[in-house]
Amino acid sequence: MLSRTADHLYWMARYTERAENTARMLDVNLQTALLPKSDADVQHDWRALLGISELQQTYDRRHAALVPRDVIDFMVHDPENPSSIAACLNGARENARAVRGTLTTEVWEVQNQTWLDLQFKLRDRLHERDPGQFFEWVKYRSHLSRGVTIGTMLQDEAVHFIRLGTFLERADNTARILDVKYHGGGDDRGRRDFYYWAALLRSVSGFEIYRKMYRDVITPERVAEMLMLRADMPRSLLACMEALVSNLREVRNATSGETERLAGQLHAELRFARIEDILEAGLHDTLTGFLQRIYELGNRVSRDFLVPLAA
Repeated sequence: MLSRTADHLYWMARYTERAENTARMLDVNLQTALLPKSDADVQHDWRALLGISELQQTYDRRHAALVPRDVIDFMVHDPENPSSIAACLNGARENARAVRGTLTTEVWEVQNQTWLDLQFKLRDRLHERDPGQFFEWVKYRSHLSRGVTIGTMLQDEAVHFIRLGTFLERADNTARILDVKYHGGGDDRGRRDFYYWAALLRSVSGFEIYRKMYRDVITPERVAEMLMLRADMPRSLLACMEALVSNLREVRNATSGETERLAGQLHAELRFARIEDILEAGLHDTLTGFLQRIYELGNRVSRDFLVPLAA
C-alpha cells in the first residue's frame, strides 16, 4: 500500500476517534457539574478538561474567563481549536475523500453524511440547546463509522491502518482522562464520590462493565485497574495495546522491527502488571510514562509506514 494512502486511512480513524473522545469528556463534565460542589471545583473540572487536551493556553487567548458554555463552544467548533469536534470530523471526512477509491461506498457515505449533518446541528445550535443529545450524536456517528468499516471492508492492510489510528488515539485519551479524573476526584467521599466515579465510567462506556466485573461499590483503585489492566474492557490501555500489537504485526515491513518491539514491551508491561504495584509506584508517573511512549509509537508508525511528520 502507498504510504500516502495509509496515512489518510490512519488519520481518518484518529480524527473520528478524537471527535468521539472529546464528546465523551464534555459529556462527563456536564454530568459531574450537576453534583453539589463549590465554584472552585467547577472551575477545576473544566480546566482539567482543557488540560487533558493541552488546549488551556489556546482557550485563554480566546476568552478572558473560564465559562462552561464558552468551553463547550470552544471544544465543539471554535475555528482556532484544531482539536474541536468540528475540526476532527472535517479532518476525518477530508482524509476519507482523499482515498475514496480505497473505501467502500458505505464507509465513505458515513463520513460524508456525518459532516453534512454536523453543519445542520451547528446552525441549529444543538450543542447549546441540548448538549447531551449533541454529544450522543457524535458518539453514535463514531460507532457507526467503526461498525461499517469492519462490516463492509476487506480485512486487508487498509483496515489494519484504520485500526492502528483508532487504538493509538483511544489509548492516549483513556490515559489522559484517567490521570486527570483520578487525581481530581480521589479525595471525595460518600454520595458525591459514587456519582463522580459513575460519571467517569460512563465517559468510557464502562459503568455497566464495572458492575458486571466487580458487583460492589465503585472505588478509584478498581476504576484504575479496569481502565488500565483489563483486556476484556474495550477502552482499557491493555485492550488498546493488544490491538496495536496485532495490527502492527499485519503491516510489518523491513523497518518496523523496533516499533513492534516497543509496542510489544509496553503491552507486556500492562499484561503482567498489578494495580497495587502501579499505585505504589505512583499512578500519575505511570500514566505520564505511558503517554510519552504512546506518543513515540505514533511518531514511529508515521516514520515507518506513513507520510513522515513535518520536522
